[in-house]
Amino acid sequence: MASGFFAILDDIAALMDDIAVTSKVATKQTAGILGDDLAVNAEKATGFLSSREIPVLLQIMKGSFINKLIIVPIAFLLQWMYPPAIKIILVFGGLYLAFEGVEKIIEYFFHKKEESGKEVIQEIEAPGTSGEAEEKSKVKSAITTDFILSIEIVIIALGTVLNEPLMVQIITVSIVSIIATVGVYGIVALIVRMDDAGFKLIKKSGQKGFLNTLGEFLVKALPWVIKALGVIGTVALILVAGGIFDHNIDYLHHLLPNVPSMLKQAIYGIVGGLVMLPVFILFKRAFKFVKKAN
Repeated sequence: MASGFFAILDDIAALMDDIAVTSKVATKQTAGILGDDLAVNAEKATGFLSSREIPVLLQIMKGSFINKLIIVPIAFLLQWMYPPAIKIILVFGGLYLAFEGVEKIIEYFFHKKEESGKEVIQEIEAPGTSGEAEEKSKVKSAITTDFILSIEIVIIALGTVLNEPLMVQIITVSIVSIIATVGVYGIVALIVRMDDAGFKLIKKSGQKGFLNTLGEFLVKALPWVIKALGVIGTVALILVAGGIFDHNIDYLHHLLPNVPSMLKQAIYGIVGGLVMLPVFILFKRAFKFVKKAN
């Protein structure tokens, strides 16, 4: 009886060792996409009233957890039933990300005044006005983008453990999904509260000394960090999309062999976004038309 109990403990210990090793490998493999995920979600989680930043971030984080609860079992089911479906889903997700990235670039260059007006309204409006609708729209957009990025994270993590037993695969992918969500949004929360931390340091220092200098730096740096994240997030959307096309479409993977991979992926992302731009515009107009008709 005792020997059987210790044998079970030994099996559990061996399983934990396997999971620790595979989780480390899977996390390392997804590090690049996690960096892009951080940039994209940090950009989407900024621009709200100070009092709404953390509640909004918690909403997006909750949506991210739900996304992964949906994606993980579906990924395992598709891997078992029809493995090529994973690549098809990734490519469609890449087209959406490419569209988002290109749309942001076009908005910046051609709708700059309109966008700046929206930002002013968003900053001064209180909850309960049209600012609330704007907030819901941004949260929805962030969760949708997170869904695509979560697919990429889950698939990459799953790809590193395909030769392992099913239990190891499930636990490893689950651990990576949790680390991705908590880690990314934890860092985003720190970024969006930089100014509050700065004000507290200034107050605590009595407006003198090193703490005061550090506090002023944090307060002044936040707008620049947010702008930088906006640029990085847009670039990340295009590169992630281009990377999906490059790694999952065999023809594109072997096209432009002498072009550096990052530049090649940027080209694929921009072209994919430009192709999908009229498609999404027509779809939105058709949706509005149907909505008005009803």
